Amino acid sequence: MSRAHSLVTTGLWCSLALAATARAASPTTDNTFLLTAQQSDIPSYFPAYLGNGYVSTLSTPKGTDTSRAYLVGLMDYSAGDISRPAAVPGWTDIDFKSGDRGFSWLNRVPWREGEFSDYHQTLDMRAGTLTTTYRFRDHDRKTAVRVETLLSQASPHLGATRLQITPDYDGVVQLSFGFTLWSQHAPRFPMAQITGPEMDQAVAASGQTFEAHPPATADREAVWYPGYIQIGAADGDRETRSLWLNGQAVQGKSMAMAGAIALPQDADIQSVSVKRNAWRLSLDVSIKVQRGHQYDFSKFVAFSREDWGTDVPANVQLARQARDQGFEHLLAEQRRAWNKLWESDIEVDGDAQAQQVVHSELYQLLAAATPETGWGLGACASTPGYSNHIFWDSDTWVFPAMLLLYPERAKSLVTFRERGLSAAQQRAKDHGFSGAMYPWEADPENGSEQTPHSAFALSESEIHVNAAISVAQWQYYLTTHDQAWLKEHGWPVIREVARFWASRVTYEPARHRYHLEHVNSVAESEGEVRNDTFTNLFARRALQVAIAAAKVSGEKADPSWERIVREFYIPMDEAAHHYLPFDPGIGSQSKDFGGGPLALLFLPALDLPMPARLLHGNYDFAVRPTPLPRAGSFSMGLPPHTIAAAAIGDESEVTRWLDANYSGGTIKPPFNVRTETGSNNTGYFITGSAGFLQSVLYGLSGLRIREQGLVEAYPPILPASWSGLTLHNVQFRGQHLDIRIERDASGKVHLTRKPH
Repeated sequence: MSRAHSLVTTGLWCSLALAATARAASPTTDNTFLLTAQQSDIPSYFPAYLGNGYVSTLSTPKGTDTSRAYLVGLMDYSAGDISRPAAVPGWTDIDFKSGDRGFSWLNRVPWREGEFSDYHQTLDMRAGTLTTTYRFRDHDRKTAVRVETLLSQASPHLGATRLQITPDYDGVVQLSFGFTLWSQHAPRFPMAQITGPEMDQAVAASGQTFEAHPPATADREAVWYPGYIQIGAADGDRETRSLWLNGQAVQGKSMAMAGAIALPQDADIQSVSVKRNAWRLSLDVSIKVQRGHQYDFSKFVAFSREDWGTDVPANVQLARQARDQGFEHLLAEQRRAWNKLWESDIEVDGDAQAQQVVHSELYQLLAAATPETGWGLGACASTPGYSNHIFWDSDTWVFPAMLLLYPERAKSLVTFRERGLSAAQQRAKDHGFSGAMYPWEADPENGSEQTPHSAFALSESEIHVNAAISVAQWQYYLTTHDQAWLKEHGWPVIREVARFWASRVTYEPARHRYHLEHVNSVAESEGEVRNDTFTNLFARRALQVAIAAAKVSGEKADPSWERIVREFYIPMDEAAHHYLPFDPGIGSQSKDFGGGPLALLFLPALDLPMPARLLHGNYDFAVRPTPLPRAGSFSMGLPPHTIAAAAIGDESEVTRWLDANYSGGTIKPPFNVRTETGSNNTGYFITGSAGFLQSVLYGLSGLRIREQGLVEAYPPILPASWSGLTLHNVQFRGQHLDIRIERDASGKVHLTRKPH
């Protein structure tokens, strides 16, 4: 329970921040799990992501400000617009005032050095907690502030914030524990109906631009706004110090929240009241404080949404139960849950910077993904980035990065595609094809098509998403060898995708070969091309998967699948020993990846077998010429380059590409937030985080998931600055393995496996 207790005031201010930061970390936390903001970081502060897969929010510099929060898959379906993640009431808001008249509320004071000092904010990725400490000065009153916030991995319906204040004065202070009731974003645009030029005009007419502005706004923030929750009942009770509310996303699902406030037991409480207006619901408290005493306040919040949890009374009960158990109990559970997750880890020897980046990328995935559910994971986690829609990123970038270390979270992504199968079948039928045609941008709740009209061309013809979905289903089976799952869940998806490809190809009788016409390349600047090589190879792979899956499932494969596989045309420059990006008559101007889409041929999901001459030919044509600054500034482009360099066994190239991660500006301080590019600030870009992890998991190790097992497709390799690499608790076909990669005395790199 919360309590007030005395502190020795001598030396309080100089030691407070260091002591608080030390307490914030769990006893076993090493520095590679800690990311810290200092006062000098405030002007360019890029918020940390806090989440447990079901609930998310972003940090604020003070730790007490309100911030938008989101519940998994809870979407606004306003007519004429695309679906959007509906921002639920902000729950981190705890405001403070060090006096009555003439004093200012903490959250309304601009960040100025005179008012704030001794600032530290630490994200402990090992424990999933954020701790903020500073000294707040208002007139002649100084207050030491410490704030801890978490979203529980152990009890995912719960979040909590603990505020500790230590005044250097006697008097009455005010506190306000609030829920922010967001207004609907304005203006809203009919994104499902307007063209690209019309969208540009609409944004300009609203007085906005597409330019990013620091510290943390995306260049498309004007059209990536949050959806709206219409609040229903919202009330509280001063006697039980509780708050509650319910609401409903526009034309979407319902949600509910409740809060229970713990006040210092032996404090001199002057008043407690509940206040409600159109924008805020709060429990307001006045307490008489004494100089040098520390006062602890905690706010426990319970969340639920339709199909996940129940109603307001249940949330109130859960929040009060958490309050009864106390913040320390919830914190201990949080640490145990995260320690369990970190049993699967990637350990880097010899490069502390790389190790910290690896941990921050793993943290982003673990904070964003749900275990054993059917909800999808957006390209920017649970934020408005890309409107929280699901792309092929989920299947080809994120899924493989989680599959070997966190299979229960990877499973949610393939289950999501199974849930969307019927909608994909209807979409194929509407387009005149057989089987299942999955959307380019899928809604995370129901899998429906949600691509903005301005990107209509991508929706219609960037169809490699279908192959990505099928291959991911097969990879899950190959990793688990769960035949019952494959037959009941994976095979229907794989079969229907194969049927789509069989109906989508065009046969050229004169040359006895199959083509793919009217395709938007995976290198998206190339639209309406014939025979995009990556798409053709991925489609062929999906058909090969269907043939193999049919055999395992005891089903009969369509005979046409084998014929298409044999006769699928793949553009090739035979003399130069490399693939062509597209049909020979199409000149590539792509700057997306270099060599058009060919760099992506090295992705582990495709696992394209290439003899040495072809391997090196493709590298020299499509990867090596890419200017390092361009590759480093695009977080989706670097992983295939790094994996390709590992595949040809070139340590200097591996080192070059990996080092570009740190120079390209896609890792934003102070919390290592991955952005899509170095300049557009499209943050929490899970695709980029997962791609970097694939560079390590599959690129450096040479491991591939195949029918034969977890195969070493080529010799392992290490960057020059790394002395070793360990993949802890790799889970494959019932085994738990530690895979070690290190140099021997002669400098040769070896891979060994042992039970975890």
